[in-house]
Amino acid sequence: MTEAIEERLRAAGVSLPDAAAPAANYVSYVLFGSMLQTSGQLPLDAGRIAVSGKLGADVALEDGQRAARFCAINILAQAKAALGGDLGRIRRLLKLTVFVASASTFTEQHKVANGASDFLVEILGDLGKHARSAVGVPSLPLDAAVEIEALFEIA
Repeated sequence: MTEAIEERLRAAGVSLPDAAAPAANYVSYVLFGSMLQTSGQLPLDAGRIAVSGKLGADVALEDGQRAARFCAINILAQAKAALGGDLGRIRRLLKLTVFVASASTFTEQHKVANGASDFLVEILGDLGKHARSAVGVPSLPLDAAVEIEALFEIA
């Protein structure tokens, strides 16, 4: 299964970055039994926030979806680090929690979250179908537009 995931990443033109180190007093992921929980991942591209600001104010929906996709790429990078490089150990993506920095009138957080959901289903196939919450918040670390955490079942 690792090969299939890596092939899908290549076909999507994605090379996973090195997993980002924690920026404070926490760990990037926790393995417990058959579960892998990632900390929230920001829309980092080459170590920098790719999309900052608030949806419904200075960030367009399409840019929010792009931010969510970057978050999903970074989630897979954390999963790969946690699993010793073997993404084939993923049995199922169980849940995404998506935080969207939003103006008070913005109500399309679910559409922003699709940027991550669609990408993860594309890369993981049926194993990527998941439960999800999409929540609007007034601000996120480093003025990121989106932050996402994930829960996986693993072998």
